[in-house]
Amino acid sequence: MTFKFFDKLSQNFIELLNDKDDYNVIIEIQNKEKSFTAHSNILKYRSPYFRKELENVQPNENNIKTINKSNISAQIFDFILKYIYGGIVNFENVETRFIFDLMLAANEFELKELTNKLETHLIDTKASWLKTYFSFIYRTIFRENTFKKLENYCNNITAKHLSLIFDSSDFASLPESALVSLLKRDDLQMEEGKIWDYVIKWGIAQNPTLPTNVEEWSKENFLTLKTTLQQCLPYIRYFHLSSIEIFDKIRPYKKVLDKQLWEDIQQNLAAPGRPVKSIILPVRSTLVTELPPQKPFSTIISEEHAAEISSWIDRKTTTYSTTNIPYKFELILSGTRDGFAPQTFWNIGHGYANTVVIAKAKGTDEILGGYNPLAWDNTNNHFFSIGKSMETRDSFIFSLKNGNSILSRAENKIWAFINMSKNSQNVFGPYFKDFFLYSKKSDFTLDNMNYCNFDSSYLGKATEFLLLQSHRHRFSIVNYEVFKIVRKS
Repeated sequence: MTFKFFDKLSQNFIELLNDKDDYNVIIEIQNKEKSFTAHSNILKYRSPYFRKELENVQPNENNIKTINKSNISAQIFDFILKYIYGGIVNFENVETRFIFDLMLAANEFELKELTNKLETHLIDTKASWLKTYFSFIYRTIFRENTFKKLENYCNNITAKHLSLIFDSSDFASLPESALVSLLKRDDLQMEEGKIWDYVIKWGIAQNPTLPTNVEEWSKENFLTLKTTLQQCLPYIRYFHLSSIEIFDKIRPYKKVLDKQLWEDIQQNLAAPGRPVKSIILPVRSTLVTELPPQKPFSTIISEEHAAEISSWIDRKTTTYSTTNIPYKFELILSGTRDGFAPQTFWNIGHGYANTVVIAKAKGTDEILGGYNPLAWDNTNNHFFSIGKSMETRDSFIFSLKNGNSILSRAENKIWAFINMSKNSQNVFGPYFKDFFLYSKKSDFTLDNMNYCNFDSSYLGKATEFLLLQSHRHRFSIVNYEVFKIVRKS
């Protein structure tokens, strides 16, 4: 019989981690702004990454080795160390994006047990989040090329809805491994001729110096494309294309194919039953499926509102039409999806620039909002200040009510918006000087503490705005959203 006392063992090792008297390793992170102490024997036996790093680092005169990791946050690394020492990972009060980033960090430190557990956890319990940020997830995991469960999960979705990837604006940046992984599948729900078109499009995008007109290509140009697509070309189902598709689509690029393959394709057209030397892949299976109706980009504002806000961003005197909006409004945070706690905004919004905050006031049809061209930053550690005021003349706040839109620009550029200090992020959300979200109950919808004033630094049409707003400065909300504003290519 074996008695196992892992709980006490874990507790003792966590205590060892917190003991600052006996360490021999320092790990510096965030460009040396934060450091952690640890013990080399524990690190190298728990993590192959640290074993290799410690072998290549020379100790100082006090026999202490220092490792620099500038690409990881303090919060993430704190979780990593607690797992290494105590085998403990506590997900209470953390966002799903944090779990995903922790998985990436665990993979970097070669912590296979933790990586696999987090990967499974995301698939089993965070499917909605994975689908919401599908394009980002897809590209990230294939760049790493180690998350096989997530790769299979994403490919199962993509196989049915290829347009999610192939029609995206950043299709050209799709990792080769992701494209090859898709092409290998027998269940891609797209005509083979269109799949070929996208493969050629991707290959050309990797070589922007290729001539635009393929008829002007040299032998070297075709060789360049052939080299780029060498991992993709074997998975095209050439022998299931129609003669018209072969003539119109394949023939112009026949020089990227092996000579034997092109001869076999031609032979198959003339004598379909005759054996060929090339491998004939099976026809892809097709399902009668349709994409669900596309959800609106926002539950608060319309395309007309987006056009108007876009015109304000560009300082236009006329409003863009809904068919000519120069920006994409990419949703990065939704109160109804991600929660209404102030801290959630700073966790998710950190690092994003060119953002629009939209809030729907409770009990009215009014929509309040603000535009911030600079980045939100949650790293402010000033304990005795509410936050750091930021300078810009391009910020503005606005009201959308009963079809009467009112714009108020930041005339006082010195205090356009505030990046709140860490000790204030539990009560303050996005903060423009005269419009901000605030809650002592950690939920913007539960109290009447959100604020708008528009009578000091934001002027412009402030007088007109005050006529509209004079009855209320404090208000509650039913929802709010934050968008990343990206100019269309």
